[in-house]
Amino acid sequence: MKKFNFFICLFALVLISCGDDDDAMVPQCVNPINLEESNITFDSVALSWDDLNNTNSFTVEYGLSGFEQGSGTTINSTENSLLLTGLTANTTYDYYVQTSCDVSNVSLWSEVKSFTTLASPVIPQFLTNLSDLNLFSGNLADLTPTPYAFEYELSTPLFSDYAHKHRFIALPIGTTLGYEDDGLPIFPDNTVIAKTFFYNNDERNLSLGRKIIETRLLIKIEGSWETADYKWNDAQTDAVLDFDGSVVPITWIDAEGDINNLNYEIPSNTDCFTCHQTFNEITPIGPRLRTLNFVKNGVNQLQQFIDENYITGISSSDNVSALPVWTDDSYTLEQRARAYFDIQCAHCHIKGGFCETQSPLRLDFESSFDDSKIFDQRFSIQSRISNFIPGFSMPFIGTTTIHDEGVELLQAYLDTL
Repeated sequence: MKKFNFFICLFALVLISCGDDDDAMVPQCVNPINLEESNITFDSVALSWDDLNNTNSFTVEYGLSGFEQGSGTTINSTENSLLLTGLTANTTYDYYVQTSCDVSNVSLWSEVKSFTTLASPVIPQFLTNLSDLNLFSGNLADLTPTPYAFEYELSTPLFSDYAHKHRFIALPIGTTLGYEDDGLPIFPDNTVIAKTFFYNNDERNLSLGRKIIETRLLIKIEGSWETADYKWNDAQTDAVLDFDGSVVPITWIDAEGDINNLNYEIPSNTDCFTCHQTFNEITPIGPRLRTLNFVKNGVNQLQQFIDENYITGISSSDNVSALPVWTDDSYTLEQRARAYFDIQCAHCHIKGGFCETQSPLRLDFESSFDDSKIFDQRFSIQSRISNFIPGFSMPFIGTTTIHDEGVELLQAYLDTL
């Protein structure tokens, strides 16, 4: 019996020894290394990795960041690379890769790697809902521009019944603005210029929220500009295309604590054309390089745009003139008043503007004092800016109330003539 047990043990040792030898003859399948992502878009990514096994069978598992392995999406590949498509924009994903050397010999999973898809590209079309254009990221009412856009301000802005304005320019991917002169830059086709109008509920406490009224758009389509307006809903969740214009009652508390009420007028598309046309062609008004060329928060805004490659063809903002800031006392009274005239009035009172044949005034900043005819028309100017009478007051459209601070500036200037 002891001999029998001995032979059984000996036989078992032989089997175990043979098994060990067989395992030693099969190379271990090594997991992929050096995982990399490239050509990331809003809905796709190219993955690649290094294989130390000289094989052609891999499995990729991916899912939303933090997903539990085994619950993700798996795809097999016969190459050490794979193009993932159909992804969600502006989303972070995790992924793992495994090598299969043969049916019974697979590697461990690789280390986890992550990537984030880009934001959805802007749709340069006048779709029904503003949200469909991908101009904003996240909650629409936060007014966070798409990553493909940059915000800007004007040295002297247009007055619009004390409304606040949020401005940005969205450029097609891979393009920039081009430098031509101190006026408007060269805009590539499919550029979108957006301006959103809103009122803070209480200027003394911004945490009380705001009322967004409208978002005006200019889109350059096949070399020509087109305009449209989007009216925001009461829930502040979206805005709807509106070519006809409307009136929105507004109430807000100003910085002095006074309650203000007005009927805000959203312009019709015809109204937009009245101001945004030169020689019967639609054109932007605000973002001229000279109106962008000023110091904001300690930094020259135009130079920042140049440095960040939003504008090419120019290396220094010093090569561009600067429209004076109308509230800056370091400029002369005449410079401030002329800058105010330029941004408020010159789009109509200029050669080729809406009022070219109706008035001799030429109110662009570049016109000389004599050519401007301000002196000849000073009494008419004084009368039209000091009273609000529809069809008579200036500006002709776009306001329903007097800009007290602006009138004070212009009156002070006219009194010196």
